[in-house]
Amino acid sequence: MSKSIPAIKVKNLNVYHDTQKILEGVSIDIYQNKVTAIIGPSGCGKSTFMKSLNRMSELEAQVRVEGRVEFFGQNIYERRVNLNRVRRQISMVLPKPNLFPMSVYDNIAYGVKLVGWRPKAELDGIVESAIKTANLWDEVKNKLHKSALELSGGQQQRLCIARAIAVKPRVILMDEPCFGLDAIASMKIEDLIQSLRYDLTIVIVSHNMQQVARVSDFTAFFHSNENRIGHMVEFGSTNKIFTSAVDSRTRDYVLARLG
Repeated sequence: MSKSIPAIKVKNLNVYHDTQKILEGVSIDIYQNKVTAIIGPSGCGKSTFMKSLNRMSELEAQVRVEGRVEFFGQNIYERRVNLNRVRRQISMVLPKPNLFPMSVYDNIAYGVKLVGWRPKAELDGIVESAIKTANLWDEVKNKLHKSALELSGGQQQRLCIARAIAVKPRVILMDEPCFGLDAIASMKIEDLIQSLRYDLTIVIVSHNMQQVARVSDFTAFFHSNENRIGHMVEFGSTNKIFTSAVDSRTRDYVLARLG
C-alpha cells in the first residue's frame, strides 16, 4: 500500500447531521486507480462517508464536518473550494438510477454543457465515447433521442455511470450500484468497474461480499457503537480483510455475508 498514491486522504473525519454525530474518527487513504470497497452493516455510516468525499451530503441535510478530506493534497472543506469542480472531479453514482426525464443523449450531454460550451460535433463525440466506455453503445445507439426512462434498470444505471464519465472525473463513488438489479445486469456493472479501474479511482459501497471480492483491491469495514455512531474498524487489502482480518467484528461480518 505504501507504494500507491492516495487520490483521497481522509484524516480524523467526524460527520454530524444537525446535532447528531453520524461518523467518528475516520482516517483512510483511498489509492489512485484502485477500487476501494466500503462494507459494514446497515446504519453504520457508509453512505454518509461516501457523500462526505465530495460534499454531496450538504445537499440533503444540515451537515457539519470536522477533520480533513484531501483530494490530491487539497482539503475539499476549505472555505474557498470550488464545489462544482470538486463534484465534477469526484463524481457519484447512487443506488437507484437518477436519470433526468430527457433523452439518452441529453442525459449525457447535460453535465458536459454545464462545464462549458462545446461545438455540436465535439459534444456528439463526448456522448458517444462516454456511452461506449460504459459498454452501452450497442444497446442504445438507435435510442439516443428517446427517453432514457424507457431503458431497463441495468441500462439506466450504466447510463448514469456514462453521464459521470462524460465530465472526465478522477474519482467515481458508487453507492450500491447494483441495488435491485438481477445477476446479469449486476455482472455488467462489475465488468464496467473492472474496465474503468485503469483510468479512474473507484470507491464502492456494497453488501455483496462476493462482489467485493471480485472487484475491489482494498476494503474498509465500518461498524457502529452502542450510541449508533459509525466508525471504521479496519482497513486493508481485500484479500487480508477476507482471509485474516484482525478484528473479530470484521471476521464475523464477512463470514456471515459469505455464508
